[in-house]
Amino acid sequence: MSGGLRVGNLEGEQIHTSCQTEVEVKHGVGLHARPSVTFTRLAKSFPCSIEVAINGSDVWLNGKSIIKIMGARIRKGSLLKIRAEGILAEEAIRALKGLVERNFDEEKKHGRTA
Repeated sequence: MSGGLRVGNLEGEQIHTSCQTEVEVKHGVGLHARPSVTFTRLAKSFPCSIEVAINGSDVWLNGKSIIKIMGARIRKGSLLKIRAEGILAEEAIRALKGLVERNFDEEKKHGRTA
């Protein structure tokens, strides 16, 4: 009977993690309004903290803040470090990296290339 409880604790430990990745912004105009909204909206959907650093900076911005992300003026070719800590951190990193690599899904939404 206690085995079920241990499995539950183990699952809790596995989803509460800290991780980081790097990804280059290839979108033609960088993170302008729409991509910033898409990025922060996805970041807010995860219960963990998410921070972003640009081009090797040691200043970490709140990845869930549209003001911080748009204010960073992230351009094409910028290198984003994205880190997450907490529940579902790995999934958040995977989802956000994928979003940047897919040019923020703008081609799907607007039927044009970036």
